[in-house]
Amino acid sequence: MPRIPPAILLALSFAVVAVQGPARAADAGSGTQAASPAAPPPETRGMDEATRKAYADKLREAQKLVEGKRYAEAIAILDALTAAHPREPQARFIKGVALMDEDRTEEAIAQYRALVSDFPELPEPHNNLAVLYARKGEYAQARDELERAIAAAPDYAVARENLGDVYVRLAQIEYQRAAGLNKANRGVAAKLELVKRIATPGVQAPATGQ
Repeated sequence: MPRIPPAILLALSFAVVAVQGPARAADAGSGTQAASPAAPPPETRGMDEATRKAYADKLREAQKLVEGKRYAEAIAILDALTAAHPREPQARFIKGVALMDEDRTEEAIAQYRALVSDFPELPEPHNNLAVLYARKGEYAQARDELERAIAAAPDYAVARENLGDVYVRLAQIEYQRAAGLNKANRGVAAKLELVKRIATPGVQAPATGQ
């Protein structure tokens, strides 16, 4: 099963991926670097050329509708594509992006949970499911999904960065608990201040010298 080709967006300081065009953005750092176009998934390999083109055209149309925030129209197209080709993951993935963008969090979670159940080898749905859990403050579940994404694709930079962010959030929670239990512990207070700075967008952590 090929990787779902995403473009990089940002959501609550975590990187969420969305399908856009035929190539996968390889890095979420100082700009995206697209890899070679992904091979068509198994369902589309069974299509003739005309059907495959029509399918791809509909996917692009739905993506443009999502980008234009015309979610109901996009979802109608995506649902029709999924009904016709239930083993093709991209339409389902884009629908999840639409639900996320529309802040329909619980529906988006259900969408991605079904997708990772059917396609556990695809890392991008695990990543986006982790973002949704992080939005709810469920960082342990977010961590688990990101670890699954990385197990599926060890070179997946977006998931690795997100996992680092999740560990920062988890550290902040534990340091806050420790500080509450022992207010005289200056070491914990210093660590808490550091992770707060790391977790705050736009604030750089001190260099480590490494």
